[in-house]
Amino acid sequence: MDSIAVIPARGGSVGLPGKNVRPLLGVPLVARCIEAARYSRHLRAVYVSTDDPGIAQVSKAAGAEVIIRPDDLSNSTASSESALLHALEWLGQSGQAVPEYLVFLQCTSPFICAQDIDSVLEKMVQKGAAAAFSVVEDHGFIWQEDDAGFALGITHDAEKPRPRRQDMKPRYRENGAIYAMRVADFLKKRERFCGPTVMVPVAGPAFEIDDQSDWDIVEAFLKARPRATLREVVKATIKAVVMDFDGVHTDDCVTVDQDGREMVKCSRRDGLGLETLRKRGVKMMILSKESNPVVRARADKLKMPVQNQIDDKLPVLDSWRQEQGLDWSEVAFIGNDVNDLECMKACALSFAPADAHDTAKAVATCVLTKGGGNGALREMCDMLVAESLLG
Repeated sequence: MDSIAVIPARGGSVGLPGKNVRPLLGVPLVARCIEAARYSRHLRAVYVSTDDPGIAQVSKAAGAEVIIRPDDLSNSTASSESALLHALEWLGQSGQAVPEYLVFLQCTSPFICAQDIDSVLEKMVQKGAAAAFSVVEDHGFIWQEDDAGFALGITHDAEKPRPRRQDMKPRYRENGAIYAMRVADFLKKRERFCGPTVMVPVAGPAFEIDDQSDWDIVEAFLKARPRATLREVVKATIKAVVMDFDGVHTDDCVTVDQDGREMVKCSRRDGLGLETLRKRGVKMMILSKESNPVVRARADKLKMPVQNQIDDKLPVLDSWRQEQGLDWSEVAFIGNDVNDLECMKACALSFAPADAHDTAKAVATCVLTKGGGNGALREMCDMLVAESLLG
């Protein structure tokens, strides 16, 4: 099936300003949604529709194509449908193929997964429906006030004995996460429910983030949920680790004395972690844009090669990889900013310190809990050893 995903993400959130790029356990909210879509078996492309440069930057780093939405479709009264229609129009005007099916994802639903996206698409196609959407089972009793101010049952007859849960027909509510449409029908009706529609029950938590209290609940839930190990995510065996310097070995700050000499602070814990990898035969290199002699001095102390004053890192990394007889699947990279993104994408495994730039966090396989120069490298080293990822 020819299908794409569009993720509307405007910058003017009222309930929680900046939420779409706010890191949730280290990963920007919109990047979580993009990652799920990219793992779908059926989507050929993922687009983010936005009016915000920051959201655009993070989305590109996470692997989405960006559609710049005009201001009149970016205010609080603009519908999601208007963003979807604009995206389809943009595709046609830019010479790209308009798909047969469109998937609308809401990044404020942080538990979207690729399997659920595929299930929604597959059921819609199987049933020959015009639209489909994700739902969760709901056993609640919904009420509203009547004109006189008295309680009126909506999902039940309050004048009859209350039914037991097991005696009730299954009821569902939208979880606000995934909607799919046959494009031809959507263009005619200009509404997400553009014809015969099917519901697709999904098992994940049904949270939507609108304000700070929602964010706190989701964050607590994620912290309590068991984390997938890197070994479950990455099947490669790592034989080399390449790292940036500023923001990785250091906290990205510099001390300057009265003579203009610069000094940085590094972590001894990080040094001990890297020594553990070196003793296990892991090849390592510092790859830095920085010209300060401290980079080479630190590399000498750690007994590893360094290439600094490098603006375009990927060709240098590729050349070194080939010289060492390594495949990309055997190399890990840790970086913290925009000039590390291409290297992070190329390697089988990538890390970002907790205080890295949002674009680096969006790309990283793993966002660490420690900051640069404050234990991030040690955390990475311990993780590689503990999860038996080293060759």
